[in-house]
Amino acid sequence: MLDYSHDWRLVIAAFAIAFMAGFTGLSLTRGVSRRSVGERKVAVSMAAVALGGGIWSMHFVAMLGLQLPILYTYDALTTLVSALVAILMTGLALLILHFRARTRRMLVLAGVIIGLGISLMHYIGMSGMELCRPVYTPLGIGGALVASVVLSVMAVRVAYSERGRRNIVLGTMGFGAAVVMVHFIAMAGTGFLPDGVAGAVGPALSNETLAIIVTLAAFLISAAFLLTGITFAPSPDEVAAVAPVAPVALRAAPAPVVRAEVAALRVPHEKEGRTYFLDPATISAVRAEGHYTVVQKGADALFCPWSISEAEERLSPLGFMRVHRSYLLNPAHVVKFERLKDSGQCSVEGAEALRIPVSRARLAELREALGL
Repeated sequence: MLDYSHDWRLVIAAFAIAFMAGFTGLSLTRGVSRRSVGERKVAVSMAAVALGGGIWSMHFVAMLGLQLPILYTYDALTTLVSALVAILMTGLALLILHFRARTRRMLVLAGVIIGLGISLMHYIGMSGMELCRPVYTPLGIGGALVASVVLSVMAVRVAYSERGRRNIVLGTMGFGAAVVMVHFIAMAGTGFLPDGVAGAVGPALSNETLAIIVTLAAFLISAAFLLTGITFAPSPDEVAAVAPVAPVALRAAPAPVVRAEVAALRVPHEKEGRTYFLDPATISAVRAEGHYTVVQKGADALFCPWSISEAEERLSPLGFMRVHRSYLLNPAHVVKFERLKDSGQCSVEGAEALRIPVSRARLAELREALGL
């Protein structure tokens, strides 16, 4: 076996690319539920390129830092296939997350697909080495597969349990850790033997040529990271939306004319470029989604042009309660309440798999409304 080492500077660069790609991909899909099907497909495609391209770029930046006592090259076709596998696998996972109901089973499935995509990309990319043959150990392959699947499932569950900024940042850390750990766990179980026979199916890529390609990919990922990062901070409207709500006892009773307006209130929601209206009594919950909201009617999650603060102002007189900075709840539709230490969570009829968080500050008020 050949002795080898890694250039620590390129290892750090590989870490950075993995985290930037994860942040970019998860941020690009934030809020796409309020867009049309066509726009959602475009956003998912861009996110798949960012995530899959990040997996590929991280791998080959780290491989550029691999120092062996012999010269070696890469088969261009195999290298391209490894990139396509990473993009297609992450794209499939994102399609499941954004075009299917996000049940626990779907979240786990998407995480497993991403994890398998990371491992497949790694080993396909390694198989493209020429003049040097990688030799794997069962422990290395098994460890890489387990790490990729477990960490990817955790990252997806964190990032998609609630599509807030905190969850996206935590999901980014999980995704980056999955990509990096899989690579180096796999490399720890890999040895290298000299192999004078190229056996390539495409033109050879030298390390210099690969470095140029990877640098361009890293540049694009960094640019996308900066563009998404600029719009990631909360806007003034969103800051106002999460401001503390005045206690119920301090709210003035609505005048009769307001009650008449409330009685006639209909909640707008948009679908395929058209606006429809809902009876508020049929709505079980309202969730903040950027500057807009998603209303839950049974199993259907519908895009509403109101902000969460506007929805609260209009729906509070009808009994809706702000139970979390991102959620309004209609207590009449609650079918399950669970106490979680100093907070809680609810389920509503028609969407029992949806877990609506209840903050500590709203816990007593909700319990009272539920007769607990």
